Amino acid sequence: MRAFTALLSLSLSLGLSLPAPAAWADDGALRRCRALADTTVRLACYDALPMGAALSTGEPSAPVAGPPAAAFGLQRPDDGAQEIVSSIPGLFEGWRPGERIRLANGQLWQVTDDTRGVYFLRDPKVTVRRAAMGSFVLDVDGARKLVRVRRLE
Repeated sequence: MRAFTALLSLSLSLGLSLPAPAAWADDGALRRCRALADTTVRLACYDALPMGAALSTGEPSAPVAGPPAAAFGLQRPDDGAQEIVSSIPGLFEGWRPGERIRLANGQLWQVTDDTRGVYFLRDPKVTVRRAAMGSFVLDVDGARKLVRVRRLE
């Protein structure tokens, strides 16, 4: 009830109108979604809940299929992958701000922080991991520091 009161007062202060609470999802539908273990399926279930429309079946929609590593790092919905492992082919001499790094799997990543690293590594193994706030870090085997990156392609 507190959430409804806060939402109502916010909507009134912003001049918005809200649908009647009867048109919102019922407690049973919320409990069904909350009980789902898979985060992608649970989110799809919550997204399917009505907000101002007639109550749907509450059944979760199927998650989007596809290989998780192929889209890792692109600006798309979370696919659940937490990291990818690849390598940098040839001689890797390090990075500087804005540097583009092509991985053996075809992905192109760009350095987004202001760090520099000078290394002379042959075909180093790399791991790209999820970091805070939707960012990614590149961990190069043989390098002593991580570099923040974003995926270009």
